[in-house]
This record gives sequence, structure tokens and C-alpha cells, in this order.
Amino acid sequence: MIISTVEMHTGGEPTRIVVDGWPRLAGRTLLDKRREAKARFDHLRRGLMLEPRGHDGMYGALLVEPDHPDADLAVLFMHNEGYSTMCGHATIALARWAVESGRVRRQEPETVVRLQCPCGLVTCRVAADGAVRFESVPAFAWTLDRIAPTATWGPVTVDIAYGGAFYAFLPADSIGLDLRTSPMRAIVDAGEEIARAAAGAIAIEHPDAPDLAFLYGTILTDGGDGAGGIPSRNVCIFAGRQVDRSPTGSGVTARMALLAARRQAAAGDERMFESCTGAVFNGRILRDAAPVGGRRSVIVEVGGRAHMTGESRFRFDADDPLQDGFSLCL
Repeated sequence: MIISTVEMHTGGEPTRIVVDGWPRLAGRTLLDKRREAKARFDHLRRGLMLEPRGHDGMYGALLVEPDHPDADLAVLFMHNEGYSTMCGHATIALARWAVESGRVRRQEPETVVRLQCPCGLVTCRVAADGAVRFESVPAFAWTLDRIAPTATWGPVTVDIAYGGAFYAFLPADSIGLDLRTSPMRAIVDAGEEIARAAAGAIAIEHPDAPDLAFLYGTILTDGGDGAGGIPSRNVCIFAGRQVDRSPTGSGVTARMALLAARRQAAAGDERMFESCTGAVFNGRILRDAAPVGGRRSVIVEVGGRAHMTGESRFRFDADDPLQDGFSLCL
């Protein structure tokens, strides 16, 4: 078996776009296809994401047939542990690739790309210079100031918000860390432990689809709000110990929903968010949306840039004992 991919990155976070060679998925809906991919072809996900073809920080986007009538493309997002419901950095990469590859015909002054994600339809706009902004699904604060008991720091206070995926948020200095000076290993250890503690202590539901109702990761922030042209730094730890090199598009969406819930931002307000590589995403609240499960929700637009790094053709040889990939879990 040979699988062809396009390699891109957004702020240093990779996106391996699978363009050919993956077996056809027969599921009727995108969530059906996601379940089928997990049940029948998870060895291919592991083989593309993990060593020797990938690494523990790899991220992937599998193009599939859309079932939404307005979608230009449909995608399943995947990583070292499994499949996610939304990914902003990969959305930015996919939108630019769709235009530059001719998959979606270029328009002036910008090209609209409608991407069906497991969380719903995401509308992207690609400028002539390759910059991308996308309008995601309704985002909302799930709960504020909840306690997650940890073994290392005792009870910690977190907010949980949804921006296509659920994240737990807290300032890094609340547990004695600094996102610019603390060792990344310490930040990763904290993110993983807090995610597990919050998932165990705080029930999460999504009224539209049970498949979306799980805590995807932890986002540690510098405590800022990204206003005044000064980016607020955050680091997202997800899928166990994976570190997002980008500012995390779905995380930026969720952060804007938290600001709206606390009445610290309103429609038209824009903020800037910075990753550990120095990459910056813009987040802007466009408007209020219909309440989700009785909670106020907002539509957020996120902007950033992705770049192509190459193309690959990966072999899966039947006699290769490591064809399905491996992880050393360092």
C-alpha cells in the first residue's frame, strides 16, 4: 500500500494531508466515517502519525467525501492518540492547500472554502497572499471557576470552554509556571495531569452530538487577554503529551468564548494569541449565535498562516514488523 500526502505547517504545527491511497470509507455521515476509520483503519492512522514515518507531535488531516450539501471538502483530523473533532491550525493549512492545489477555484479578492469538520461546517476565506481566516462553529463557555483536584498542586481552578473541542483553561502562574521561562517538560506534565484531573471531576456534555463531549486538552495561558496589540501567550497540551506549536485555532475560539462569557469581549472585538514558537493567531467575535444547551454562544473568526513543506509517498509493506508505527512515549 502507498499513501500520498502533502506536508504543511501552521506556526510550526504540522499537518500531514492525506490526498490519496487511504481505503474508501463507506459511512453515510462524517461522524459515521470517523467511527469507521477508528474501527477498521486505525493502523493506518498510527502508521502515518507515529514513528518511523511520523513522530509523537505529528498531526494529520484525512480528506473524505462530504455529506454536507454546502461543503467543498470534508476532513477527519487525527493525531498520535486518535481523532479530534476540530483543528484550527489544520483548517488553515487545508484551506490554503485547497486553493493553491486548484481543488477550490481561486476567486478575488479572496476565496471561500467550506470545510466539513466532525464538529460542523467551517467557512474559510483565503486571501491572495495565502493568509487564512475561518469562521467556526458556535463556541461557548461550558463552566467557569471549577475545581480539579490534582496530586501535584492540590485543587486547581479551571474554566472549560468549547471551540469545536473542549479545553480546560488556567493561568500558568496559578501553579507556579511561566510560559516563557519554565521548561517545556514541566508545562507538558502540568497540562496532562490537569486534563486528567478535570476530565475526572467535571462532567461534559454537548447537546448536538455525544461524540463531541470529551475534554480534548489543557491550555495554559499567561493570564493576559490579547488586547491592545499585545499577544497573550498560551500553550495547548492535548492527546496525552502532544504540544501544539501553533496558538491552537479551536483553543483561540474557545478563549474568545470565555472572554464573552465574562463580559470582557463583545461582537467586533479582536484579540491576539501567541504560541510557544512565536506564531500569532487573531481571534475576533463576529456575533452571538443561538444558545447551545442553554448557554450563550458566539461565532468567532480566527486568522493565521500555513506553509507547505513538501510532499510524501509512504509505503506500507506487509513484511515490515513496524508498519503500523510505534511510540517511545518519552
